[in-house]
Amino acid sequence: MKKSLKSRTKMVHAGHRRSQFNEVSEAVYLTQSYVYDSAEQAQERFDGDDEGHFIYARYGNPTVAMFQERMAALEGAEAAFATASGMAAVSGALLATVKAGDHVVAARALFGSCLYILEEILPRNGVEVTFVDGTDLKQWVQAVRADTRLVFFESISNPTLEVIDLSKVAQIAHANGALVMVDNVFSTPVFSRALEQGADVVIYSATKHIDGQGRMLGGVILSNAEFISGTIEPYMKHTGGAMSPFTAWVMLKGLETIELRVRAQAETAALIAQDLSGHSALTQLIYPGHPAHAQYELAQAQLGTGGTLISVELKGGQRAAFAFLNALQIILISNNLGDAKSIATHPATTTHHRLPAEQKQHLGISDGLIRISIGLEDSEDLIDDLRQALAAAQAACNV
Repeated sequence: MKKSLKSRTKMVHAGHRRSQFNEVSEAVYLTQSYVYDSAEQAQERFDGDDEGHFIYARYGNPTVAMFQERMAALEGAEAAFATASGMAAVSGALLATVKAGDHVVAARALFGSCLYILEEILPRNGVEVTFVDGTDLKQWVQAVRADTRLVFFESISNPTLEVIDLSKVAQIAHANGALVMVDNVFSTPVFSRALEQGADVVIYSATKHIDGQGRMLGGVILSNAEFISGTIEPYMKHTGGAMSPFTAWVMLKGLETIELRVRAQAETAALIAQDLSGHSALTQLIYPGHPAHAQYELAQAQLGTGGTLISVELKGGQRAAFAFLNALQIILISNNLGDAKSIATHPATTTHHRLPAEQKQHLGISDGLIRISIGLEDSEDLIDDLRQALAAAQAACNV
């Protein structure tokens, strides 16, 4: 396929492998294993001498291969490996890359499960992890050492929506020979230029915007061909974290519309942020696409947008937050994001509940903080819903 094609075209056609029946929609190959014409051919495939063919579903599958190729085309990567979930991608990428005695530097502001891997699993395996304030470049400079194997961060943090200067952190890491591994979920593959800006490995939870309709768990790791085939594939194949063929087919259908969905969601998020900014029920509104955001200019330079998520902090703490959530009529209470349906989450009691109170406070995850993933509903309907919920929170707390 021509490299000059635009992303919307690639997301409809890239990676398509048609069978002898020449089907329009991608085929779902639901098979565990494959038949060989001879014992010699079986040996060749296991030796890796018969490239482009498959030997076992955990190792590869035609439907999964189509999804991987399409994701690589969207991200501008040489190769990709699809996983069973977003956390399978994060944990797999980290554990496949580091070994006992290695050093990792990570941003503190991370999704709760990512923090668990870095705080619990890696140290348990002899890996030293240093945490920094991801927006403070001086801390990166001080923390990254000659023996640092990799740096890890979310390009936009969950749930406080801090934007990390990917290019400058990459310069610091590469000057010390360290890999740059980025969880890019909030940036989305539609707005991302992470590889171009210095990332070596980009990770997505495909559960989010890629599926985009609340159906499947999935993840994907993207990088150069050598890293995917030499580091990621052996680890994932032997530990069993591969994506299922049916999931890959659903993700392929999601990719056909991802640009239309994500751009519409980001446009609505910007309208909502503008409307709610300065609302009397809020102590703060956090949206990287709003000029009041501390990294607004960086977000524009890095992504050209503020993304699809907004966080708001209500006066009155948890009581106000719960009153707000319970008053919502269109927006759903759930802990997913990137869905066609708008979703509100209270991180302190859900996604980040395991963190000690002191750590939540340090990360800015207050009892009044709500993360809102903007869906595909009409912007006026969402604004009306948010405003009436804010009024209910004010009434409940007399603020």
